[in-house]
Amino acid sequence: MPIAPSSQPRLVALIGGSGFIGTALTEAFAALGWRVLAVCRNPENARHLKPLGDLGQIGARAGDVRDEAGLRTALSGADAVVNLVGILEEKGGQRFADIHVRGAANAANAALAAGARAFVQLSAIGASPQSPSAYYRTKAEGEAAVRAVLPDAAIVRPSLVFGAGDSFTNRFASLIAAAPAVPVIAPETRFQPVYVNDVAAAIVAIVERQFIGNAGKLWELGGPEILRMRDLVAFIAEATGQEKPLVDTPDFGARLLSSFGFLPGAPLTQDQYLMLKADNILSGQYPGLGDLGIPGTPLAAVAGQWLGRYRTGGRFAVA
Repeated sequence: MPIAPSSQPRLVALIGGSGFIGTALTEAFAALGWRVLAVCRNPENARHLKPLGDLGQIGARAGDVRDEAGLRTALSGADAVVNLVGILEEKGGQRFADIHVRGAANAANAALAAGARAFVQLSAIGASPQSPSAYYRTKAEGEAAVRAVLPDAAIVRPSLVFGAGDSFTNRFASLIAAAPAVPVIAPETRFQPVYVNDVAAAIVAIVERQFIGNAGKLWELGGPEILRMRDLVAFIAEATGQEKPLVDTPDFGARLLSSFGFLPGAPLTQDQYLMLKADNILSGQYPGLGDLGIPGTPLAAVAGQWLGRYRTGGRFAVA
């Protein structure tokens, strides 16, 4: 049945909307005329989003996935909800179960109370209740917690997400620039890196499908190429003009490094070591970018936009 026109644009609430993916998603929704509400623990962290839309189109409210009552207040009036909140390691009092499982359930319950007609839960390729990694186990448990409340919710599992503000390519670019040699942990582990703007476009398309009556599905999002960890690090080194030797770290060395993961500044936690033991590529069992008409952007097509600044002399230095 066609949706009756509304007197004002629909409102999408992005829980965790002030972060890397949330920024791209804000711009994508705003470009299509949606009103966007970033829900985050500190709304001041969302100030950078306002210039991405027209005057008054983008706002922010305080909300924490660990506080369902507060989240219900924050999501009031939302037509659609996207939960982007996740952590890669347990620190500062944050625990995987609190954020990925109970937090996801709180988000779903708050969206249900708000009467939202679409809900997307951001998960991760590799999410499985059988995974040895607590990150992946709790991601899978979070998916189940959402579906228990909202059976028609959409689950989105991306591979490694890259873009100008990502924590992967920028972290390795900084490391390569500073180190005489670069250790490569899990050099043969395969990834299917996906551009953050493609992830944002996919989520917008999935939300709009829910609005015309399509039940949510499980989606896997990966880019057009599969790269080993060593390939990724080598590409970043080349893109930043750094000729440094890449040294494959044997498995026992990676395990040893991860045993110090509890220390501040440690390069790898034990759980991240377990995550790197498995490939992070599409299973082929679920729809993805192609099913949404999104061709996928290769890393090399856009990475120069932000990796160039790590070159000696800056981004405008002669290659």
